[in-house]
Amino acid sequence: MIIDIPENIIPLDSILPDEPLLMMGAGPVPIPPRVAAANSIVINHLGETLAQIMEQVKSMSRYVFQTQSMHILGVAGPGSAAMEMAVINLITPGDKVLSICNGFFSHRLAEMAERVEGNVRRMQVPEGTGVSLEQVEELLKQYQPSLITIVQGETSNTVCNQALPEIGKLAKKYGCLLVVDAVCTLSTMPLDMDEWGIDAVITGGQKGLSSIPGVSLVAFSETAWECIEAREEKPHHWCLDAKLADQFWYKNSYHYTAPVSGILAMHEALRLICKETLESRFIRHKVCSEALQGGVEAMGLSLFVEREARLNSVIGIYLPDGIANTELLKTMSQRHRVEISGSFGPPIFRIGQMGEQCRSHHLFRTLHALGASLSTLGSDVDIPAGMAELERRLDQYEVVASDE
Repeated sequence: MIIDIPENIIPLDSILPDEPLLMMGAGPVPIPPRVAAANSIVINHLGETLAQIMEQVKSMSRYVFQTQSMHILGVAGPGSAAMEMAVINLITPGDKVLSICNGFFSHRLAEMAERVEGNVRRMQVPEGTGVSLEQVEELLKQYQPSLITIVQGETSNTVCNQALPEIGKLAKKYGCLLVVDAVCTLSTMPLDMDEWGIDAVITGGQKGLSSIPGVSLVAFSETAWECIEAREEKPHHWCLDAKLADQFWYKNSYHYTAPVSGILAMHEALRLICKETLESRFIRHKVCSEALQGGVEAMGLSLFVEREARLNSVIGIYLPDGIANTELLKTMSQRHRVEISGSFGPPIFRIGQMGEQCRSHHLFRTLHALGASLSTLGSDVDIPAGMAELERRLDQYEVVASDE
């Protein structure tokens, strides 16, 4: 039997909106023109040109991860693939794992550990709060795990685990490896892999780094790499075998056809971070996020997480009474061409503040679109007060909040 050519196939420009949408949700984020241009280039995946580019990617990554590690690997896949590379290479069947769970993605790490037959103990953190160091230490004493998993910033509920440096100290005290998901936080807020004693850091391209979706990075400490080298059984996932990936990234050996365009995009994204410097980038993210938070509150809305546990990279905002997430997102997208995110359960919507989202013109457009959309849907919000507060806060930090 011959299958007929499908009917009604139309070109992309007939499907996509006439005007590009401003991506202000929890990821992916807008990408700089140089990153987009790099992603349009295809080169030989085994040639000298890519080898030179990869050396620079590794060098710049050490700066962004704040590590001296010689075990930084690119992953052809989303941040979840980088998660899985860390998990499947560091956990063998029966290993005790403590998964600190305070959101959707921390539970994903726990599930991955369970799928490779780790003996997982989930530490459930109350909704909207950071982790308790006392509880972590008590579980470390009782359970004696060989590995801890944690997410620095939960995009799902906008909680930040501010105690991560102290958890790193506890991990070392009790002889545990520490695996950290930093997909939305790397380059948006401090994360010092070496100083904090982290053994594996995971990040995706499409959030804090302002690169494309589908190409990610994972950094292993020397201690973690020794565990990978010492394991006797091979990981079940061939593509995510860290030792095979290491052959490609450090020993000029073939693994699989690398996502060359994505690696070029990652190079440009990392280069722009290095040019800006982490210190300036952290300030820009903090200023822009807090200015937007102030504007949201002045408009009459409430933030989901208390300040001591609040993630600045993604802002969680309570839905006003009578407003449905689907209608708000639809109105903002169709009327104002601004995309924000719904929730993974809590009665909130989310606005991203990662990388290129933290530009003043994006903030003004997004806040006005939010206020106008809520007003259209029948909510009583004070749009002028919100816009004025946003402007006031940005004016205090004109240099770091500008569109340079």
